[in-house]
Amino acid sequence: MSERVQSSEHIQITKNARQINVVLRTPEPIAHSTSALAEPMFHGKPLSQQGQFGEIMKELDRMVGLEHVKELVFEIYALLRIATMRADVGLSAGSQVYHMIFRGNPGTGKTTVARIMARLFQTMGVLNKGHLVEVERADLVGEYIGHTALKTRELVKKAIGGILFIDEAYSLARGGEKDFGKEAIDTLVKAMEDHKNQFILILAGYSDEMEQFLMTNPGLPSRFPIQLDFPDYTVDQLMQIVDSIVKEREYALTPSTEAKIRQQITNEKNQMEIAFSNARFVRNLIEKAMRNHAVRLLSSPHMQPSKQDLMVIRPEDVKLERKTKETHKFI
Repeated sequence: MSERVQSSEHIQITKNARQINVVLRTPEPIAHSTSALAEPMFHGKPLSQQGQFGEIMKELDRMVGLEHVKELVFEIYALLRIATMRADVGLSAGSQVYHMIFRGNPGTGKTTVARIMARLFQTMGVLNKGHLVEVERADLVGEYIGHTALKTRELVKKAIGGILFIDEAYSLARGGEKDFGKEAIDTLVKAMEDHKNQFILILAGYSDEMEQFLMTNPGLPSRFPIQLDFPDYTVDQLMQIVDSIVKEREYALTPSTEAKIRQQITNEKNQMEIAFSNARFVRNLIEKAMRNHAVRLLSSPHMQPSKQDLMVIRPEDVKLERKTKETHKFI
């Protein structure tokens, strides 16, 4: 009787002639356990880092937070790999539908994840091109009867082999019965049937507005089997993003600068009358600090800044520019 496969077994992926070969390997003897532990991981699970697939997976795993998104990606990866094994032994390996809803505030990683997913699906053979076509209401809705359907079909055609990503998709349901946005929705629904498994449609927007949007058409929710929530980042997670931006651009923060940035992030998150833009807010804050840092150095009486001067952002460089109040309501 064959031995039961142990949970420590891992998957190795090799690319050859555009194919990904999956090899299940049994655990190494105890004497070699150190090398087994060194196996590259994705979100706590063993994964080979060979080839483009591994690089994309590592890029996703480096993103702060998004635990449920990473879990979903690994589920899809596992499903596709097992489907290949099933086909090899003569079992059915039918395809699934991967149209998605992304719900969350600005700056929570929705567009970035969509781009990564496009490349992953291409690498895993679900999409043959793996590009992302990013559009909004103005790109889809025309000015007269029939114009909207034409514009929408053209964008679907452009997205064939990749992902069509519609941001603030709830805006398509604005304006009542006579608004051309509803024509765009109907055209998209038809395209999902006409081009089944040829492209993936991702609709994104604020959580509450997307819920109301899905209620405008009884057939919409069932057409999007994957619905992901992108929660706001915590202050600690946003500070991780700050750290990555600063290191990537070869700057440095003093402890007092870090404390000031943390306090400004906390204050901004507590301003409930505006929609907090998460990582986008952090990036804008740091880039503004870099500009202030440059102005301070040029205004300094010192003729030649040292290497440390050129790197260190001080508390006085961090200045928050308060924006005017914005409201985001589903109409």
